Amino acid sequence: MGKISHKRHIAKTITWRLVGTLDTIVLSWFITGNPTTGLKIGFSEVITKMILYYLHERAWLRVKIPESRKRHLLKTVSWRIIGTLDTVVISWIISGNPMTGLKIGVLEVITKMVLYYCHERAWYRINFGLDKIIRSKTWKKI
Repeated sequence: MGKISHKRHIAKTITWRLVGTLDTIVLSWFITGNPTTGLKIGFSEVITKMILYYLHERAWLRVKIPESRKRHLLKTVSWRIIGTLDTVVISWIISGNPMTGLKIGVLEVITKMVLYYCHERAWYRINFGLDKIIRSKTWKKI
């Protein structure tokens, strides 16, 4: 079995956070009608989400489900639960309204699951941070 580097998980963390933060800013702005609130919510999540995402990636490294669409779907669902809870709490704190937090969280479930699945599939095709054994297995599958 090959090795997956920490650099790969850090790179995935950063790229996902860019996509996720942009989505949160747009959704928060849309729901609150206030671009400043959208920016505050989106940027407040950056640190918490990066830490949570990195830990999520490291935890999934230990899960014994082979690389497949099923694995990516399960990772999508588990991450979305963690990510949505984080968004709801942060949105509630910043807006001062629990319903605003729930509205953003509910809408985000849909947008983020689609975006995360696409992100996961894209990273499945990228060799960055994989040793040669894993890279050769990955390319044979594609």
